[in-house]
Amino acid sequence: MANEEKKDFNAMLHKDTDMPRIQIVTDQATIKKYGGEKMFFAPPVTYDEIMKKVPRGKVITVGAIREYLAEENGADFTDPITAGIFVSIAAWASHQRTEDKTSYWRTLKANGELNAKYPGGIAAQKEKLEAEGHTVVERGRKNIRYYVKDYEKVLFELK
Repeated sequence: MANEEKKDFNAMLHKDTDMPRIQIVTDQATIKKYGGEKMFFAPPVTYDEIMKKVPRGKVITVGAIREYLAEENGADFTDPITAGIFVSIAAWASHQRTEDKTSYWRTLKANGELNAKYPGGIAAQKEKLEAEGHTVVERGRKNIRYYVKDYEKVLFELK
């Protein structure tokens, strides 16, 4: 996304869409990759509601949210593209609100990776996570990425 400060993310968060819904996928490569043909689409506000449940000291991954939504809605998997976009929308919407904040910084990418697309980028997410007692480590030589150390030990369970 670009020009985030000029967009109304709360409008995007609550936009009336044709979601939730399940779409049947016929592409064999997709079916093989994700283990089924029933793909679930959840609206952005659903991601926001789930992200708000993660308490201080805990974290969750976008993948765990996707798995939970698929299971809860009788689907084989949840669309990964919209999931990533909707998590970012939830983060920016919270950033733009003065009340009813979402602790978006607790939602990590795969393997506990920090999300550069959140408000303030990696530095802001790192600061918030460290303030809650997490240790953030960097990995890589050229393409440096940041991860919550031992994130598996502090994963929030949605079930």
